[in-house]
Amino acid sequence: MALRDVLVHLEETRGEPARLALAVELARRSEGHLIGLFAIEPISFSALAAPGGPDFAAAEAFQEIQEQHRQARLKVGERLGARFKDAAFRAGVASSEWRVVEDDAASAVTLHARYADLAVIGQSDPDNPELGAGVAPSVLLGSGRPMLAVPFIGAEAIGKRVLVAWNASREAARAVNDALPLIQAAERVTVLSINPAGGIAGDGDVPAADIALHLARHGVKAEAAYTQAEDISVGEVILSRAADLGADLIVMGGYGHSRAREFVLGGATRTLLQHMTVPVLMSH
Repeated sequence: MALRDVLVHLEETRGEPARLALAVELARRSEGHLIGLFAIEPISFSALAAPGGPDFAAAEAFQEIQEQHRQARLKVGERLGARFKDAAFRAGVASSEWRVVEDDAASAVTLHARYADLAVIGQSDPDNPELGAGVAPSVLLGSGRPMLAVPFIGAEAIGKRVLVAWNASREAARAVNDALPLIQAAERVTVLSINPAGGIAGDGDVPAADIALHLARHGVKAEAAYTQAEDISVGEVILSRAADLGADLIVMGGYGHSRAREFVLGGATRTLLQHMTVPVLMSH
């Protein structure tokens, strides 16, 4: 199994150089096709709504503002595109392309991710929360593809020491399978079951042992572990154990649902996306 199409969403936020470097390395390592994506999000016209009907003078002024915004964003896209092409060339990526789309980022990345093996996105930057807002939940729950979220503080190479958060769910099983191209050469993979349920319908008689054995059959050096968490959330346990292990990648199922046109994430999923310190591969 190899990553033949790697998509990376780029935006001028903290962590963008590291996110680009990581996506380039993944494409180079797998001899895959690398796609860089930049979205020009239009300004909302909702502010023009008026009780007495449309204000045509305001609409004309807004159109001018919209075009100025578009031109400014095109220049940002040109800068990012130049960096993308240079990084791919320097790394020796044989096949790559740069895409600029005019749409909100969440919808654009979700759509383009459906035609890739992996979508690499950035963690929301608290200094610029409006840039790329909503991308992670949309891609996770709407693309049908695995998502690699990279922290805004940056990241080194991934896949040497991996923590897999396992709860025997459909989402976790899918995440483990989707992560195989990234973890098969790992030095150490720890499969952690938190608050495991016993029996065949839960995590097995020995928690996480069955999935660790499955990974071993794929050549992954995996070991099973489990823990009880009573005074700390599952998300916090995952982050804490990742730090203890010196993990450079976390693999887990992503949980959530859509409600009233919004995506509502599960507790552990939300915690990891907000507070990650290393890249996190999630599948839904």
